[in-house]
Amino acid sequence: WQSFDYPTDTLLPHMKLGLDLKTGNNRFLTSWKNSYDPSSGYLSYKLEMQGLPEFLMLRSGGPVFRSGPWDGFRFSGIPEMQNWHFVNIVYNFTENKEDVAFTYRVTAPNFYARLTMRFEGFLELSTWDPEMLEWNVFWVSSTSTGDCNIYMGCTTNSFCDTNTTPNCNCIKGFEPMNPHGGALESRSTECVRKTQLSCNGDGFYWLRNMKLPDTAGAIVDKRIGLKECGERC
Repeated sequence: WQSFDYPTDTLLPHMKLGLDLKTGNNRFLTSWKNSYDPSSGYLSYKLEMQGLPEFLMLRSGGPVFRSGPWDGFRFSGIPEMQNWHFVNIVYNFTENKEDVAFTYRVTAPNFYARLTMRFEGFLELSTWDPEMLEWNVFWVSSTSTGDCNIYMGCTTNSFCDTNTTPNCNCIKGFEPMNPHGGALESRSTECVRKTQLSCNGDGFYWLRNMKLPDTAGAIVDKRIGLKECGERC
């Protein structure tokens, strides 16, 4: 037994967050109950192995945020990770026969960092200021109400755009069930096809700057390319 395999609310450099395939131990973060009670709270940050591996933030067991799968450089739903090198932090996601895990390390001597699952409902990356003798918050995950990072914030066949009001919009080829334009009246309004699906004429529409879809209910086959994937669909 070692404490690094059973983190509480904080991930330190060189600790692993994710699944140890040899022991079956899934290392995850659990928030404090509140600011003065360090017993286990209602929020956790845990690796989801169905489909493509990604991390889910769970509140009382239900997902409220997903990191998006690893794209080779970062988790697709957390583009701000690319800025971590500004505070001397490099990170990696490993997927092999022994581990499916995220880890990070610092690249400067006498430099300290921590990643914390906060009880308020967000992840927080902090660095230590040796002169002020305090932790400085460098990055906070965005999971506030009205934000596009909320899990299933929009309905099927729609996408979220913070530049529109409301944020949810039907994708090309779909319209609100009670159409009044492209945007939806609320986050619960459903989008339906404008015309019946045709395997001969219909194709795929490219959506840019989007978090990759949740693959928990999809078939994942890493041996094929985009063309064969499209043919199967």
